[in-house]
Amino acid sequence: MRLSKDFTLQELTVSDTAVKPIKEYFNKPVIVNSGYRSPELCLLVNSTVTSQHTKGQAADFEIKGVSNKELADWIVANLDYDQCILEYWIKEEPNSGWVHCSYSFDLSRKQYLKAVKTDKGTLYSQVS
Repeated sequence: MRLSKDFTLQELTVSDTAVKPIKEYFNKPVIVNSGYRSPELCLLVNSTVTSQHTKGQAADFEIKGVSNKELADWIVANLDYDQCILEYWIKEEPNSGWVHCSYSFDLSRKQYLKAVKTDKGTLYSQVS
């Protein structure tokens, strides 16, 4: 089934390398907050037009009842990825924020980052 001129239902629902193993391991629905974004939408949500979302290489998601830190740690330990970013997670609030995960055939930086809001914008640092 074609959802738009650019994507079929199968292209947006089948992934043996990303969301499927996560869902199988945690045995809970994965809530995708953002997947593919057009450059125009990226600008509207204060992202960049060079975001991996514009290439269909990134998704932002969470699982209800699972700490986003636990989710990100599991991804880093078990899956191939380019970037895994723990976005706006607060230690005292385990379900705060979300996980951004990207994959690319060209890039494999294996970056595990944490994003924190500051007065000057978003600050990214390595997760230790």
